[in-house]
Amino acid sequence: MAGHVRMPATNNRRHELCYRPGDAVPFTTAEYNVDIDHLIADDSVPVQVAQLAPLAPHLPKGRAVLAVQATLLLGRRGLAVGVTVHHTTCDGAGSTHFLHTWAAAAAARADEHGHLVIPPPPVIDRELIPDPRGLYDVYLRSMPPMVSQDDFEFVLGKPQDPGEDKALATFTLSQQLLQSIKSAVAHEAARRGMVTPPRCSSILATYGFIWSCYCRARGAAAAAAERSYFLFSVDQRSRLKPAAVPEKYLGNCCCPAIARARADEVSAGGIAGLFAACAAVAAALEEEVREGAQERWDTCVARVKEAAAKGMLSVAGSPRFRVYDLDFGFGRPEKVDMVSVAKTGAISVADARVGGGGVEVGISLPVASGDMDRFRQSVADGMEWLRLL
Repeated sequence: MAGHVRMPATNNRRHELCYRPGDAVPFTTAEYNVDIDHLIADDSVPVQVAQLAPLAPHLPKGRAVLAVQATLLLGRRGLAVGVTVHHTTCDGAGSTHFLHTWAAAAAARADEHGHLVIPPPPVIDRELIPDPRGLYDVYLRSMPPMVSQDDFEFVLGKPQDPGEDKALATFTLSQQLLQSIKSAVAHEAARRGMVTPPRCSSILATYGFIWSCYCRARGAAAAAAERSYFLFSVDQRSRLKPAAVPEKYLGNCCCPAIARARADEVSAGGIAGLFAACAAVAAALEEEVREGAQERWDTCVARVKEAAAKGMLSVAGSPRFRVYDLDFGFGRPEKVDMVSVAKTGAISVADARVGGGGVEVGISLPVASGDMDRFRQSVADGMEWLRLL
């Protein structure tokens, strides 16, 4: 994580992470005149992205893969820890494992025997990922030509132009609400005479609910589109063939699952839209975990590009990462935001800060156009409808 990405002259000209003696992670300290109470506001209260952006560090030139910033907030009433990780290094499972390890070391808590409690170390070995189909070359060809050059540089830029009118809001789906979604989907499947209802875990229920709310909030724009797409990642560590990859493998080991449905069906109100979204999400997951799914991975770039060209909603994060358990020695975080969604257009998902098995969803939308207000109302209407079941 202290090294950089390079294209070596040997090793079949494949990108690699290189550490040289003296390399280090840039660590910035700063002070920021902003009200912490506003930044950690209650659910669904939007915060301007321009206020959050200064808390996220920038990667320096030289293709560094990690940057950290600690910012003291107004009146010394809080501390914001910002972390930027380049995705070439690892996926979300790897980056949050690093954060949990760092937090545990900083907190320096010991067990009953006086031993420091630290998570298991990461497994760093690219040879664990077999590539008999030449996926590296397939994916590289989909990148801009400059990436194949020795002097390529990561794109530098702020997560959000402060001049843009975007806000970030967080919504918590309680365990009770998620159970209501599951029950509603199961009852609708039975009403339709389905022998086997769609798989509907808490995370899939979250995806289906938010996707349906998002399409409904877009109104005529969503209904006019022929199809709607929703993309989420599937961790393949335990599913790789011929041998599974260790859980703590540090790298990228996930594939995209793309849910597709008629736009007018997903954007429909009540159980119709919710069921259409949840069923499509469940089908997308089944497609990626069934036997033989690996045979389709060489076409995943083309499938993602097709969905992106037609407009899709995607996901970053996972409740499994337990971001609200990150304690550096001064307590659990009051709020965790993924500022990058303002640039990528994705939604973020995490464990709920209030606990209880809920899921927290973050989304960034324009304010002046009314997009954020329409989405907030769509979520509120959906929650109210589910409570009345």
